[in-house]
Amino acid sequence: MRARHSSADMSQVYIYVVDRDFGFAPNPFHGSCTLATCKPRLRRVCKAGDWVIGVGGRRLKATGRCVFAMRVTKTMSFDRYWHDPGSFDKRPVRNGSLRMMVGDNVYSRDPSTGQWHQADSHHSNSDGTPNPHNLNNDTGIDRVLISTDYFYFGKSAPLIPVSILEDLGYRNGRNYRSFSLTQGTPLIAWLHDAYGNRKNLVVDDPFDFDNGHKRYSVHGNKIS
Repeated sequence: MRARHSSADMSQVYIYVVDRDFGFAPNPFHGSCTLATCKPRLRRVCKAGDWVIGVGGRRLKATGRCVFAMRVTKTMSFDRYWHDPGSFDKRPVRNGSLRMMVGDNVYSRDPSTGQWHQADSHHSNSDGTPNPHNLNNDTGIDRVLISTDYFYFGKSAPLIPVSILEDLGYRNGRNYRSFSLTQGTPLIAWLHDAYGNRKNLVVDDPFDFDNGHKRYSVHGNKIS
């Protein structure tokens, strides 16, 4: 008889290095933590119930520190995200506050042509026109990761115990690393034990928040 496995048994823990932290990807504001842009390979495989954990890297001078951790509670297409009333606050407002400037709800399709529309955002050109490099990279997978069960530390990112990372065999590198939920449980348990009272909060500003008004292009990895 084939053993049955619950969805929790099949959940994964994905860990990647956060190179830039503007509050855009992930976006921890307005009551949820969302990953709607960048990381297309990760967004392709990640599903509800999985954990995504962002660890700081050398650029942020935060190697081994937990910038954020989110248990994905649901996924959406870009169109559904754009039209979802609960996600309107995630639409970027470039003449608003920094929290509004870095809104990540930026993509929708023209219903008549099927062409992608990119809102004036952190991923647009400096004049607000669409940046084709970012658009093609972001929309390569039509999936937004959404969490209402998350930790976001930003500049106050705590140092993950070395023993936990060593037991995982985790090393900073490109792309992401995937672990079973059983393997990742010590890291998740540490977060809940040490910081359970800071769940679903923005503990501190993103590392790059002061530059949230600037634009990023995947072409040349440039911020301007």
